[in-house]
Amino acid sequence: MRLKLFREGEAFLFTLPALVPLLLFWFGPLGYIFYLSFTEWDFMSPEKLFVGLDNYRYLLTHADFYRALRVTLLFGVGTVVPIIVGGLALALLMNSKLRATGWMRALLFSPWVTPTVAVSIAWSWIFEPEVGLANLALGWVGVSPLGWLQDENWALAAVMIVTVWKSIGWSMVFYLVALRSLPAELLEAASIDGANGWDRFRGIVLPLISPTTLFLSIMLTIQSLQAYDQINVMTQGGPAGSTRTLLYMYYQSAFESFNVGEASAIAVILILICVLLSGISFLLSRRLVHY
Repeated sequence: MRLKLFREGEAFLFTLPALVPLLLFWFGPLGYIFYLSFTEWDFMSPEKLFVGLDNYRYLLTHADFYRALRVTLLFGVGTVVPIIVGGLALALLMNSKLRATGWMRALLFSPWVTPTVAVSIAWSWIFEPEVGLANLALGWVGVSPLGWLQDENWALAAVMIVTVWKSIGWSMVFYLVALRSLPAELLEAASIDGANGWDRFRGIVLPLISPTTLFLSIMLTIQSLQAYDQINVMTQGGPAGSTRTLLYMYYQSAFESFNVGEASAIAVILILICVLLSGISFLLSRRLVHY
């Protein structure tokens, strides 16, 4: 018994150097944010007024919160799905016997390593209504110019385009690694049994790369909830709140209105949404494996 306790204590001591930063810089701030969500504070007052559930009650009965939630969900679905599907399609293309695939992979991956602020500034010029390349290209095919970032019907779509363009190469790299690790013997056996390309893709490739799909789904979901730079540079949450996500609403509450309690409540709700969406992604991935 003593030996068992000694070994458990020894193991705890070995993990302590890793646990201390985790407690200080992860669980500690999370707990503090949770506490602040029950208070009213403006960053400057020496005292924090405890208000209970008032911040949550205000958010859940306020139209601006539900509009920001809707924008957040639309942005998440409108970026995560195209990045995963597009990344897989590009990986399948890069995995085929094409020439110059190395240069193509580098070109497709380069947006991911480019700072988001620089990318957003460049795309703001592209979406410029009068002289931007986007409307110029639309004119070539006979489509009337769009307002893009100045039009509340198109601003969110423009930000989605930038986000997908920046991240699709990152998704492609993960899928490319997954595709190249597939057992060639299994695919050859399926071909000998008469399975066509679609049958091999649906019955063998998709289930075997489902762990990669799960990983990308979770990471991209978190990334979509944390999207800030492109929104701040391109639209500042406008026009008319059409691109204001929950994270941008959090920023405005905390650093423009100095309402720390409300901002902390938004942060807690964001964490809960992230956990919920990650759980849904996990369940869908398990169903894909069984399928």
